[in-house]
Amino acid sequence: MSDEISETGTEAPKNDDARHSDKMAKKKAARDKIMATKTDEKGLIIVHTGKGKGKSSSAFGMIFRHIAHKKPCAVVQFIKGAMWTGERDLIETHFSDICQFHTMGEGFTWETQDRARDVAAATAAWEKAKELIRDERNSMVLLDEINIALRYDYLDINEVVEFLKEEKPHMTHVVLTGRNAKEELIEIADLVTEMELIKHPFRSGIKGQPGVEF
Repeated sequence: MSDEISETGTEAPKNDDARHSDKMAKKKAARDKIMATKTDEKGLIIVHTGKGKGKSSSAFGMIFRHIAHKKPCAVVQFIKGAMWTGERDLIETHFSDICQFHTMGEGFTWETQDRARDVAAATAAWEKAKELIRDERNSMVLLDEINIALRYDYLDINEVVEFLKEEKPHMTHVVLTGRNAKEELIEIADLVTEMELIKHPFRSGIKGQPGVEF
């Protein structure tokens, strides 16, 4: 029925389009009221963790947003080393003036099979990370797969947490990726996303492919 007065003198029910418009108008008013209270800005501690794919991919999406906004940023890779990646090639070839890229790892832990070597590599990466985070010119610093280094205790989680709490500049965003994020890190983070694994082609015998995995 249309929006007319019925024979009984009562208003007829609104049609679907009108109901939808009313609903969206109310939702917008409520949303605008909420958004009006969100006025603060700060550099965020962002954690991407979980068993699902997309932790580093999502983080690099934010790095590319920073590049698009011409905001200086930096990447430190804690695990990846020998393996070539499309992100690194693109950034180093076209955006090295605005995004520093430091690949400090030597490969996955099961490849090196040398704990002392892995600890040394992680320590060097953390020192570089602290240097880049302290530099207030960097709007965002991505610590790619640092959670793996923390999981195996290559780095002291208490030192990392203390540094982020006490020395990170107020407006600098820091993104930390990798499975099994420590609870201490999750506790101080402003934004935590856990990638849930539902299906993965690797389990069906499909190897990692350029443009999808790296």
